[in-house]
Amino acid sequence: MPLPALSDHRKGLLLTAIGGLALSMDIPLVRLAHGDMWSILGMRSLTTVAVAVLVICLTSYVKGTWPVLVPGRHSLAAGLLYGCSTLTFLLAVFNTATANVVFIVAFNPMFGALLSWVFLKERPSVSTLVTMAVMVFGVGLIVHDGLAGGHVFGDAMALLSAFILASAITVGRASRRDMGFVPLLAAALPAILGFAKALPSGLAIEHPAWIILNGALLMPVAFWCLATGPRYLSAPEVGMFYLLETILAPIWIWLVFAETPPTMTLIGGAILVFAIMAHSLWMVRRRLARQSLAH
Repeated sequence: MPLPALSDHRKGLLLTAIGGLALSMDIPLVRLAHGDMWSILGMRSLTTVAVAVLVICLTSYVKGTWPVLVPGRHSLAAGLLYGCSTLTFLLAVFNTATANVVFIVAFNPMFGALLSWVFLKERPSVSTLVTMAVMVFGVGLIVHDGLAGGHVFGDAMALLSAFILASAITVGRASRRDMGFVPLLAAALPAILGFAKALPSGLAIEHPAWIILNGALLMPVAFWCLATGPRYLSAPEVGMFYLLETILAPIWIWLVFAETPPTMTLIGGAILVFAIMAHSLWMVRRRLARQSLAH
């Protein structure tokens, strides 16, 4: 018996809330580990791959068949992009403030809209174009502050991470195939790179338990919940829960490490958050209006 629409909606809200909350703890756990970047990259990625393989084996045992792990050549391109985004993301984490990272990476949906326009011929709405212009202004404030603060490389890596992640999502949408395991298995690429860089001199992680917790539990939970959410919610609603990382990660860092973001970063971040939230609420309202007219 199918669940009522309201129950499905609540299930989607719960899943995406859990996913966004888990994702918001990524950077704090990376910082708590107190390790070398390459060691962190290798350990975090390896544990994610290990959990993915375990889930695949359990799923195949229960169902009696192996899931399709690499659905076509598009998945290879998407996997390469996901692996590169992990590298650029950690480069950003280790080279700029946490608030800068999460605020700039929040530009990802707008990159996605732009790439879909160019490659998938999906012209964005006027509201999306206006939101993009506002977000460019907000990111510009943060990056300009990075130029003055000497962490322009980290800000550039955060912006590149958002672009690469949007590219991976666009490739996945173009293929119209289920790529649920691709982001998790793609972590093998940064794992190999991280260990290749770190092992000659030995792994340098003071508190590896934080990274194991992050890679083995929080990241798989976050990816799975946020990937499953669109089955029950609209894309704009899911997008709002991605904002949990943008809002909460700087708060966790402030509480744990007493790291206060610069004023200009907070201003630019507030512009980004309000722009995305306003756009998402507008899209949800328009979808509900269309549904009411259809009835």
